[in-house]
Amino acid sequence: MIQLFFTEEPPDSPFEEQDFGEPRAYDADFKGPIADRNCTDVLCCLVFLLFIFGYILLGLVAWIHGDPRRVAYPTDSQGHFCGQKGTPNENKTILFYFNLFSCTSPSVMINLQCPTTQICVSKCPEKFLTYVEMQILYKRDKSYWEYYSQFCKPTAKPLKTLPEILLDNDCPTAIFPGKPFLQRCFPDFSTKNGTLTVGSRTLFEDGNGKTRNVIELREAANGINKILDARSVGLKVFEDYATTWHWILIGLTIAMVLSWIFLILMRFIAGFLFWFFMFGVLGIIGYGIWYCYQEYRNLQEHPGSTLTIYDIGIQTNINMYFHLKQTWFILMVLLCITEVTITLMLIFLRKQIRVAIILVKEGSRAIGCIPGTLLYPVLTFILLSICISYWAVTAVFLATSGIPVYRVVTPQGQCIHENKTCDPETFNTTDVPKVCPGALCNFAFYGGKSLYHQYISTFHVYNLFVFLWLINFVIALGQCALSGAFATYYWTVNKPDDIPPHPLFTAFGRAIRYHTGSLAFGSLIIALIQLFRIVLQYMDRHLKNAQNGVSRFLQCCLKCCFWCLENVVKFLNKNAYIMIAVYGENFCTSARDAFNLLMRNIVKVAVTDEVTFFILILGKILVCGIIGVLAFLLFTERMPTIVEGPTSLNYYWVPLLTVIFGSYLIAHGFFSVYAMCIETIFICFLEDLERNDGSAARPYFVAQSLMKILTEDSIHNKGR
Repeated sequence: MIQLFFTEEPPDSPFEEQDFGEPRAYDADFKGPIADRNCTDVLCCLVFLLFIFGYILLGLVAWIHGDPRRVAYPTDSQGHFCGQKGTPNENKTILFYFNLFSCTSPSVMINLQCPTTQICVSKCPEKFLTYVEMQILYKRDKSYWEYYSQFCKPTAKPLKTLPEILLDNDCPTAIFPGKPFLQRCFPDFSTKNGTLTVGSRTLFEDGNGKTRNVIELREAANGINKILDARSVGLKVFEDYATTWHWILIGLTIAMVLSWIFLILMRFIAGFLFWFFMFGVLGIIGYGIWYCYQEYRNLQEHPGSTLTIYDIGIQTNINMYFHLKQTWFILMVLLCITEVTITLMLIFLRKQIRVAIILVKEGSRAIGCIPGTLLYPVLTFILLSICISYWAVTAVFLATSGIPVYRVVTPQGQCIHENKTCDPETFNTTDVPKVCPGALCNFAFYGGKSLYHQYISTFHVYNLFVFLWLINFVIALGQCALSGAFATYYWTVNKPDDIPPHPLFTAFGRAIRYHTGSLAFGSLIIALIQLFRIVLQYMDRHLKNAQNGVSRFLQCCLKCCFWCLENVVKFLNKNAYIMIAVYGENFCTSARDAFNLLMRNIVKVAVTDEVTFFILILGKILVCGIIGVLAFLLFTERMPTIVEGPTSLNYYWVPLLTVIFGSYLIAHGFFSVYAMCIETIFICFLEDLERNDGSAARPYFVAQSLMKILTEDSIHNKGR
C-alpha cells in the first residue's frame, strides 16, 4: 500500500511533473554515510587555505605597522598622543580646543577634524578668562599667566599681543569652564532655574571683542547637549549593569536549563509540549494585552498622557514614552494582531502540525542517542569568537597603521590650499598662512605613501571578506558534522544498539578531512552575497543626500533582492551539506541532488519544514517569554514577597532586554541543533521513500510512527 501510494499517486504540484532528476535506485550495500570517500573541491580548498594564510600574514603586517594607542589616546594638532607614558604629555590626558566656535559638530571634534588648534592638557578650564583679561591681571599677579598657560603652547609668552597670539596660534583667545568627556574638554553646560548656563553664566566674552551667550556656544558645538545626554545615559546604564549583573547571569543560567529541559522532554511528550508552547505563548501575549490595557486605563486621568509620541519627539529618557496612553495603545494593538495571527495558524495548519510533532519526536530520539550534539554549539561559539576577535583586532591595527598626516584647515573652508598635506614644522614659513588667513596645519589621520599604506582600504575589504568567509565556513562545518551524525542515526536499522561509537566525532573528522573544499565553496557563495549587501548599505549611507527618488528605490530593491537571495542560498546550502555528509560528493553535485530531491517533494518540504521551524521558534519564544516575564517582575519590584531584587534602577529595560536577548541566543544555540536534526531526518526520509518499497527485501528505515501518519494523510488526499 505504501509503495503503491508513493509511486502511483498524482504529483503534489506542477513542479513534480517536471524533470528534476531520477530517484536514487535501491542499493543493498547502502547503510548510511559512506565511509569510503575522496577529497572534494580540492581547488577551492587550496584557495581557501591561501586566503587564510594571507589573512594571517595581513594580521602580522598590521600588527607591525598599527598602534592601538591611536584609538585609546586622543591626538593633538602635532600628532602627539595625550597621556602617553614616557612623553611630555604623560600627565596631559585631555584634548583641549582653542576655538570651540570653529567646530561644526561634536562628531567632528571626536574625529579630530575640528579646524582649530588642539593641545593636550591635564585638566579642563574651571573659570571664564580671556587672553586680554589675563594680560591685565598678569601685571598685578603672575599666577594668572601660570593658570592660563596650561591651555597654551609651550612657546607662548604672556607679553604677546592679541594679534600676535592669533597669528601664531599660541593660545586660545578665551577659556570657558568645561568637563572632560571621551578625553576631550566640552563646555560644562547646566540648567539653573530653567535657564541654560555655562559656569553659572549666560553671557561671556570670546576674547575677540564679542559678547557671546550660552546659546551660541551650544549651537557652535552643534548638538553638544545630545552628547552630554548620551554621557548621562551611558553612566546610568553602567550603574544598572553594575547593580544587576549577577541577576542577569542567573537569568541566562535559567534559560540554559529551561532549553535543556524542553529538549529532553520533547523526546517523550513532544505533542503535549507543542501545545504547551502554543498556549504558553498565547498566554504570555494575553498577559501583555491585559497589562497594556491596564496601563492605558490608569493613564486616562493623568495630565499630559494625551500627548502623542510625535508631540514629545525623540527623547533619551525612554521612560517618558511609557507615560503616554498612545504608547500602551499601540503595544496593545500589536499584541492583539500577533495573538489573532497565531490562533489562525493553529486552526488552518492543525493537520500539518501532526507531521511536525512526529518529526520532533524522532529528532528527540536521535539527540537522545547522540547527546554530545547538544554540546556542539559550544565549539561553534568558540570558533566564531576566535574569528570575530581576530577580525576586530586586525581592523583596529589596520585603522591605526601609518604615520601622522597633516592637512591645511581653515575656519571657513574656502581656501585653495584646503585639505592639502603640510608640514607643521615649516608651515608658518610657507605662503599658505598669507594666502589663507587663519589657516592651520593640523593633524588629520594616520597614513603614508608606502605600498602598504596606499592599499589600506583594500586590506580593510580583504579583512572583512575573509572574516565573512570564515564565519560562514564555521557554520557550514557545524551543519555538515551534525547532519553526518544524525544521518548515521537514521540509516541504522537497530537503534541505538547498532549506532557506531562517537558518530559526531566521526562526522566532524570526515567533514574536515574530505570536504573542507566543498564547505569552503558553499560558504564562499554566501560570503560574496553578504559582502555585496554590506557594500550596498555603505553606499546607501554615504550617498543618501546625493540620491534622487529613483536611485533610492532601485537601491532598496537591490537590498531586498539580495536579502532574499542570501536566505535562499543558505537554505539550499544546508541541504547540500546534508548530501555531502551522507554521500561524500562535491558541492555542486550535492547541491543539485538536494535541489532535485526537494523539488520532487516540494509540497511535503514546504509544509513540513515551515511547520517544524514554527514549532522550534515557538520554543525559543517561550524560553525568552518565561525569562522575560520573570525578569520584568524582578526588575520592576513586582514580586518583593518572593525574592528581593535590585531597587532604584535608572532604566529597568536595560537589564531586561539584556536578559531576553541573551536567553534567545542560548535557546537558539540549543534549538539550532534540533532544527538540523529534523532537517537531516526529513531529507533522509525522502531518500528512504525513493530507495525502498517497504517490502521484506527493501524495508524502510523510517520510524513506523512517521510512516503511519504520512500514509494516512496521503490516502486521505488521494481519496479526495
